[in-house]
Amino acid sequence: MNIRYERTGSAPVPDHARQHRVRMRDGVRLATDVYLPPDISADADAGADADTGTGPQELPAVLVRLPYDKNSRYVYFDRIASLFTARGYALVVQDVRGKFRSGGQTLPFLREPLDGYDAIDWITHQPWSNGVVGMFGDSYYGFTQWAAVAAQHPALRAIVPRVTTVDFNGTTQSDPFDPSPVGRPVWLEGIEYYAHYWVDNTVYDFTPDRSVRPVIEQYEQAFTAMGARSAWFDLLAPRYTNLLPALGRHPFDARPVPVLHCVGWFDNISVPHMRDYLELASRPGWDAVQYLWAGAIDHENYHLDLAPAAPADDHAHDESALDRMLPGYAGPALDFFDVFLKGVRPVSSLPKVAWELGHDGWRTAEAWPPAGSTERTFWLTEPARARGPLPGGTLSDEPSDSNRDADGYGNGDGDGDGEQSVQWVYDPESLVPSQVANSFSFLQSYPDESRLAAREDVLVFTSPALAEPLDLAGPIGLALRVTSTGETFDLFAKVLDIGPDGQAHMIARGQVSVRSLPAPEEIPVALGHTGYRLRPGHRLALTLAGSDYPMFLPSSGSTENPWTTLAPKPSTQTLYADAVTRLTVTVLADPGATGSASATASGTPSV
Repeated sequence: MNIRYERTGSAPVPDHARQHRVRMRDGVRLATDVYLPPDISADADAGADADTGTGPQELPAVLVRLPYDKNSRYVYFDRIASLFTARGYALVVQDVRGKFRSGGQTLPFLREPLDGYDAIDWITHQPWSNGVVGMFGDSYYGFTQWAAVAAQHPALRAIVPRVTTVDFNGTTQSDPFDPSPVGRPVWLEGIEYYAHYWVDNTVYDFTPDRSVRPVIEQYEQAFTAMGARSAWFDLLAPRYTNLLPALGRHPFDARPVPVLHCVGWFDNISVPHMRDYLELASRPGWDAVQYLWAGAIDHENYHLDLAPAAPADDHAHDESALDRMLPGYAGPALDFFDVFLKGVRPVSSLPKVAWELGHDGWRTAEAWPPAGSTERTFWLTEPARARGPLPGGTLSDEPSDSNRDADGYGNGDGDGDGEQSVQWVYDPESLVPSQVANSFSFLQSYPDESRLAAREDVLVFTSPALAEPLDLAGPIGLALRVTSTGETFDLFAKVLDIGPDGQAHMIARGQVSVRSLPAPEEIPVALGHTGYRLRPGHRLALTLAGSDYPMFLPSSGSTENPWTTLAPKPSTQTLYADAVTRLTVTVLADPGATGSASATASGTPSV
């Protein structure tokens, strides 16, 4: 097949930025734009290409190190700059090594600690610098912050990592040397990212032929067409190589710095980001300086209140929408830096947790989950009705007789009043389709998933309509007892909000890959954390499926590598509605008991 692709290079440097070629310790020079406040004369930046500077010390700086073309419309730093410089910060934006205008080999992750250190050191020697540096940014440019933390430059005083994690490779698949019988399906979309963004200095946009088998051949065709390939993709597929230890010191073992974790409830990597936050919030030395901002947004900063995004509200395409979005995007970081970089606001002005309850606004808390939250368990009952259209089986507050054991509580051994179960088929020739083409911008389309629930190979369980609001505020967990005729199988779970009109919209999701026979008696599925109000008249629902393609690599159904198998095997899964199988959510005990934070015009809290 002749795969077509588009190649995108660097956009022009904005007129109000000064670009420098900053020398790293090995001689490679990285393209770096500096934005200064209007009252700082251009002369203050003169001679900044020198390795040292002796001018007056004036400004704290915020550094952003990213691989997405610092001058592109996609990351809009030419617009963000005015928000930072208006608050008295120098904004320094750098193309990482091997990307766009920067030199060096195109290889992610490995050089970021040293390059981050050298970039910070360069800033401290500029005539406009007061020697204080913070860092800011999303996704990969959240990771570059953690890499700089690991390098421990003394000038780095605070970071604001958004929708990110310290270990990106760990989000895509399980370590093949991990003996656990329950791991992660291969996040194909996450690995495909490297085939687009980490081939050379530019970006390659192409659509693989999803019908090609083996799946790895889709990408071989693309690399052949492009005449180049991604070295990092080759490290992840078809065999996973974990190179995180090559980074050296783990960031969490470094000197603690204040962190504002900016998490999106609908972000596709919110699970590992919340795991990072909770680990540091409980780690001595780090715990006192961990802050959480969690909003009803996705990875690309689309918001639940505007989902699906109308053309006039789509900031990826509409200039006015972008102008409306940016203050809420940068505002929490600026307030945080005013405390830890400038010292012009007291630490007491920052809530430890600012979080959004979807459909009901912002709140503050001293910790996460908020005080007063409790667990609520829903049992999966009436399984015979689960393989069909909504409402399917039932999510019940009380277990049915089949969920109980003879003593009335149950342990899943099936010797109670009769074990109920339901089966569904995993057919590699008829995979459950992914509901969005790009999960990074999930709320841009915000799909109605009711059709998905109607498939024969998808199970669905639904609660009765709510008479009162149900406020979810914390982790969501699922425990299942499932057996399979296959040697390996995957489970994809989604928690949905079903409105009175029958539309079903995702609240949270989780997925696991079971790699042993027999399957464990209890299969845990983490669905992350959320803040979300189910309104009166709405229903809570759970769907279970065996595939989600092309977002995730389909299971081989055997011990064969799913990347290279030519003949994935079908299988039949059996779900047992017993004492093991249950959905647990975290809820506010008294809806509305916690007060809303003050809000900016953009709808996000002022911290």
